[in-house]
Amino acid sequence: MLRCLSLTQTYLSGGRPLTVLNDITFSLERGGFLAIVGPSGSGKTTLLGLLAGLDRPAAGTVELDGRDLGALTEDQRARLRSESVGFVFQSFQLIPTLTARENVQVPLELRGEPAHARAQQLLERVGLGDRADHYPAQLSGGEQQRVALARAFSIKPQILFADEPTGNLDAATGATIITLMEELNRELGTTLVLVTHDHDLAARARRTIRLSDGRVVEDTGA
Repeated sequence: MLRCLSLTQTYLSGGRPLTVLNDITFSLERGGFLAIVGPSGSGKTTLLGLLAGLDRPAAGTVELDGRDLGALTEDQRARLRSESVGFVFQSFQLIPTLTARENVQVPLELRGEPAHARAQQLLERVGLGDRADHYPAQLSGGEQQRVALARAFSIKPQILFADEPTGNLDAATGATIITLMEELNRELGTTLVLVTHDHDLAARARRTIRLSDGRVVEDTGA
């Protein structure tokens, strides 16, 4: 489902090149559950962005579902993401002027698909069927993340990328979110790739890659 080869990313810092990722190579099978861990500044979020096609690497390649992201135009990458990729972020990224149901409907409506019933079904699946008409400001952090999860799964993505999905949640609520992600992973066969500082969360993944100073220093469960 996902393959990267000699992935390297550099940025200019103070007029000098700064290497954030250095020669990252690995592959992940369809339906896998991968946690990317490491200290702050190790390159985790940068790697996630490259794997999802949100940014281009300085060197190396990323293949997503057999397609070389570097060979695609920005429009083609955007289309691939809209068709096959789900995202969950630490800060939820809900549209504040839309209700929970309307937030979940957005990806479906952009694809021209029937949205209302599917959105309601997903909200019920994550335990928010009775909160569908509430706005994000009327929901707790855990409820907002469950809306974000329902939205991410609305298009039945082949792969889901999550950046610190439990970072703004208490331990019990975070565990609920991860359980939901695991259930949807099993039911839909969606490949999961998570960046996390949460050791308990990382331990629930079937595979863990540890980064340090932009390099892979440990790969367990491969």
